[in-house]
Amino acid sequence: MSAPFDATRATAAETAAAVRDGKVSARKIADDILSLIARIDPKLHAFTHVLADEARAAADAVDAKRARGEKLGTLAGVPVAVKNLFDIAGVTTLAGSLINRENPPAKADATLIAKLKAQDAILFGALNMGEYAYDFTGENVHYGNSQNPHVLGHMSGGSSGGSGSAVGSGMAAISLGSDTNGSIRVPSSLCGFFGLKPTYGRLSRAGTFPFVASFDHLGPMGRSVVDLALAYDAMQGPDPHDPAQAARPVEPVMAELDAGVGPLRVAVAGGYFATGAMPEALEAVRRIAGALGTDRTVEIPEAARARAAAYVITTVEGAALHAERLRTRAMDFDPEVRNRMIAGAMMPAGAVVKAQKFRSWYRQAVLKLFESVDVILAPATPCRAPKTGQKNFILNGVEMPVRANLGIYTQPISFIGLPVVSVPVWTEGEPLPIGVQIICAPWREDIALRVARKLEKDGVVRAPVAEV
Repeated sequence: MSAPFDATRATAAETAAAVRDGKVSARKIADDILSLIARIDPKLHAFTHVLADEARAAADAVDAKRARGEKLGTLAGVPVAVKNLFDIAGVTTLAGSLINRENPPAKADATLIAKLKAQDAILFGALNMGEYAYDFTGENVHYGNSQNPHVLGHMSGGSSGGSGSAVGSGMAAISLGSDTNGSIRVPSSLCGFFGLKPTYGRLSRAGTFPFVASFDHLGPMGRSVVDLALAYDAMQGPDPHDPAQAARPVEPVMAELDAGVGPLRVAVAGGYFATGAMPEALEAVRRIAGALGTDRTVEIPEAARARAAAYVITTVEGAALHAERLRTRAMDFDPEVRNRMIAGAMMPAGAVVKAQKFRSWYRQAVLKLFESVDVILAPATPCRAPKTGQKNFILNGVEMPVRANLGIYTQPISFIGLPVVSVPVWTEGEPLPIGVQIICAPWREDIALRVARKLEKDGVVRAPVAEV
């Protein structure tokens, strides 16, 4: 006798297949996920709003659809939860803020939520996040600190911290997050699952609360590469409501996901990306490089300056977006977020102009590297998950603030909008994982996902569900 289907441990692909085949009802999945949320979320602080009645109703609709013999979507019955900067019809979009709590509920779902629902995914709620997405830790002074599900008392990573807690613990098979400077890749690294930051402009941002318009990306997180591909394919397509979305056709990745790495040219990022990290981060990159059969190294030029320029633009754009709130409601901000935004408001215009000019040069310099390589590997974070509340750590012999520096290896990549898949690496005897970035040229999400899938199939990377 086969074991009963466990929706809290299954991947999205497994769940959808089980629902389509009639092995489990979508309603049973919904009830099991809601039971898990009720049991463990008080420890994890992942959700800010649980859509219990709505999830049950949506699940019943999926079951009725199947009973009528209608074709089900690619994500039928799959439990999904989204960072609370995505608009959810009938729910106030908090974006991690105390101030936003006074806003009226959203009138409609964000575009990407609507696309997932069109494939019969079930939305279970909105997830905790760093205030206004200006965070790498998963900590929030207003709604609690999202916890790492593998070791409570450690950071989940941010700013998509609730996503880290939810996906890592089985409360969601897929989560949607945003990544401005690393907010998909950092939680994926610290909580041990797969994350995709697509090329800038690939997926619609309509119906989401912005942070830095020229950096903001949206993307999926999940416990298998197939799940990322399923979600990514479902969310592609033009959207006239996002003026920054690129005018590119839909380019599905599922069909070629198992094509392997073949003749792909893979290299490890040296220089900036090979210094400063703790040994576990560099060892994780070495392990991935070894599994892909490469000992080649390339140096991404001026990566340190790219990170500095990204910081300048982030603080200035963030400050401009929140200027009125800073003027009238300054004391309602997290002090650390407020102070960085005030610093951005005081940044000389010349510094911003210089950062933008450098950004153009840097993009061309990095794109030139992809004439001779297809994939670049780099650490996702400089260490495993620090303890919640930890203020400083030692990198390369220097004491540095945790909150600003968990993204030292992600910022130089999102700065120019390259597609990245973060894959989780586990070391025997270590309870916490660490991630490696698979970086590709613009619009080559297919290559990044193919490489990640090969590593997953070979057992080099994996995303186990935490026992909370």
